[in-house]
Amino acid sequence: MTETEEIGHESEIEDQDDLALVKRMQEGRDKIVAEIKKVIIGQEDIIDELLIALFGGGHVLVTGVPGLAKTLLIKTVADILKVDFSRIQFTPDLMPADVVGSEVVEEGEHGRKLTFVRGPIFTNILLADEINRTPPKTQSSLLEAMEERQVTAAGVTHPMSKPFFVLATQNPIELEGTYPLPEAQLDRFMFKIELDYLSEQDEVTVVGQTTQTHDNALAHPLGGEDILDFQRIARQVPAAEAVIKYAVRLVHASRPQTESAPDFIKDWVSWGAGIRASQNLILAGKVRALLLGRYNVSYGDVRALAPSVFRHRILLNFHAEAERVTTNDVIERLLEAVPEPASEI
Repeated sequence: MTETEEIGHESEIEDQDDLALVKRMQEGRDKIVAEIKKVIIGQEDIIDELLIALFGGGHVLVTGVPGLAKTLLIKTVADILKVDFSRIQFTPDLMPADVVGSEVVEEGEHGRKLTFVRGPIFTNILLADEINRTPPKTQSSLLEAMEERQVTAAGVTHPMSKPFFVLATQNPIELEGTYPLPEAQLDRFMFKIELDYLSEQDEVTVVGQTTQTHDNALAHPLGGEDILDFQRIARQVPAAEAVIKYAVRLVHASRPQTESAPDFIKDWVSWGAGIRASQNLILAGKVRALLLGRYNVSYGDVRALAPSVFRHRILLNFHAEAERVTTNDVIERLLEAVPEPASEI
């Protein structure tokens, strides 16, 4: 089946206002990419997945060795969108109160009282820079906000602004001075995106542009309300039952405890993906379909997004490490082992 083929089911996006919103989403994506390219050279696939997550309402973890413009990419996206932005530099001495806020004593006309002072987490886009350089206790301060879009402090619940995204950067965990992220927090990221070194020609362009005077004034084509509209319209895109079954089958096959799991999963994987993986494959697939001009999710959407959805949800065991098998290797073999169920269409 080709990328342009639709599967199964009539589109639910038929209203003229909805069609106009889809067009605005596609045009907005093109405008954002054009602005990003004023600052970021190459990394087209990375930019596409970052925007898919934003339009789908998901959080993103960007990983790579130092110097690959992880922070610059996220900060550029935040600068382009007309939304509130906060940046937290995660360090070993950062405390949970430095992230979510704390109660302070204030003097008033009627004496002292406790007042909650909001931390930098109360924003639209939160850049959690080098998130794995702070201990798990502080990392976990993001959990409630990432899942429920609220923060509870001293028994009082404080809702987050909408939209709310955590865009985190991370250095590889084998580097000195880093802490592994708790699995519960990793699972709350829609995507884990890996940045690799640029090609030689792209690196020549980067060095040339960054060692001379230049003006990178950025336009602001979209705002927070636009993002919320895109999130709403994306959920109206239909996904045929066959496509959902395929996504679930991929997720089930990643779990070594499942009887039907391939032998290499049982040999190399200690823990597979959970239900959020299935949900994110379909939701992100809906956004990808719209951006490619389709109104139904295809198997191709699921397969294209599987690496970034699975990468942080499949935990390898010591056998895989001993054999120098990577998570990407396992995902590639998983996609080969679970073919598209064309016979079910």
